[in-house]
Amino acid sequence: MRRREFITFLGGAAAACPLAVHAQQSALPVIGFLDVRSPEAMGDRLVVFRQGLKEMGFVEGDNVTIAYRWGENRTERLPELVADLVRLKAAVIITTGPPAAFAAKAATTTIPSLFVVADDPVLLGLVANLGRPAGNLTGINLFNSELAAKRLALLHELVPQAKRVAVLVDPADAANAASTLREIDTASRAIGFQIKVLNASSSREIDAAFEAIAKERQDAVFVGA
Repeated sequence: MRRREFITFLGGAAAACPLAVHAQQSALPVIGFLDVRSPEAMGDRLVVFRQGLKEMGFVEGDNVTIAYRWGENRTERLPELVADLVRLKAAVIITTGPPAAFAAKAATTTIPSLFVVADDPVLLGLVANLGRPAGNLTGINLFNSELAAKRLALLHELVPQAKRVAVLVDPADAANAASTLREIDTASRAIGFQIKVLNASSSREIDAAFEAIAKERQDAVFVGA
């Protein structure tokens, strides 16, 4: 689903839930924002998110409240965090990544929930159909996994002498990691790459992975979604 469709849905869901409140009401409507990472990991994307809301007429602290819930890289916290958003009667829940999307899917069948995922949401089991998602979930597929083979081919063009390639994936995002490795396996055999898979979910594990890459003198690094 395209960005414009996402923003349009947000506006429609917001109006229906309802986000348009009368000036005399003291409590502002709530948009829930659920992410397994930390605020620092989102960086400027939060600025873009708020700007998109502003373009739709929703200004944080003015006519809407955004309830941020961060997992701090602990997937097991997501059910508790999304349950809190349900208790707050959030008008809509925004999720990023499959773990947060599945937590929202399990927590509510009534609150409109929007996801951003790197893999096919139908294959993931988030929605029944891309054209008609049904239920209370819809969102954006970034096609990161589907483009893994193309990215590997581009790496080969950039570094044609490379043979040993380290592939870094996040095991906490099991569905995305599996689909990325599936694409990589086929493409690497066609190109002739020797693949070494490294798993990392935290900053410490990422640092350790790059230390191993340097020690093993890999020719290149492919970073999964």
